[in-house]
Amino acid sequence: MRSIIEETLFEARNQGRSTFMPFLTAGFPNPSTCVEILVALAANGAGVIEVGLPFSDPVADGPTIQWANRQALDNGMTPAEVFRIVADARRQLSCPTVLMTYFNPLLRMGPKEFAVRAGDAGVAGVIVPDLPPEEADEWLAAAEDAGLDTIFLVAPNTPRQRLKRVMEKTSGFLYYVSTTGVTGSRFALSPEILAEVEHTRSVSTVPVAVGFGISTAEQARVVARAADGVIVGSALIKELQTVSSSAGQVAAASRFAVSLTKARETVGGVDTKRRTNEGP
Repeated sequence: MRSIIEETLFEARNQGRSTFMPFLTAGFPNPSTCVEILVALAANGAGVIEVGLPFSDPVADGPTIQWANRQALDNGMTPAEVFRIVADARRQLSCPTVLMTYFNPLLRMGPKEFAVRAGDAGVAGVIVPDLPPEEADEWLAAAEDAGLDTIFLVAPNTPRQRLKRVMEKTSGFLYYVSTTGVTGSRFALSPEILAEVEHTRSVSTVPVAVGFGISTAEQARVVARAADGVIVGSALIKELQTVSSSAGQVAAASRFAVSLTKARETVGGVDTKRRTNEGP
């Protein structure tokens, strides 16, 4: 049985479009405006929203999201506050929400409690970028009990054999990192990487979303030709940095969402029944 995240991404692809998946650090630029921005993103085309749990050492993130993490922590963000923000936003959202957290906050709270509280807040899936699938059994059991997807990451240099092992563990979608750097890295999707994304998507039983470094509508359009989802984070936060008022930040997020949503390339649908063995 497909999860709500899988259903959302596959439905969009079967309609000939990729899904815009924005990322925002919880509590940035402040807790109340963060909720308003999440609602605005959904109202203007976001199909799945990724919310980042602020952490003091976000090793997979570039300077822009690191800065947003620091701002959010200065705003008093804790895991409990993040769950509250997500729960507040979820009451106004129709699209699924994914929580991105590093392993330390999850371990400190305990996998079972973290999973239960995430599920209670309305989270549909969790990304833990520094937790490899080989060491994730305790978390995977807790997540499954709480009805949460666990999204794992692969990169252009992931060997084919390991790709297969990761795909066996992931649910919701497979996060394809477009570069071997951090978020916000300079983006240039070569034909070779584009081909790898297309190959990965052709053999995956879950949708494939691409992130890291995508910042413009044209880049999103290129990615949308090969992927089920286009993840954009640093570029959105940079847009918000240019505006000081809450109303202006919400408006900026709305404009950004519209521009990225329009960039989703119309492409041929995918036979998702074939990929999930649910039909011929």
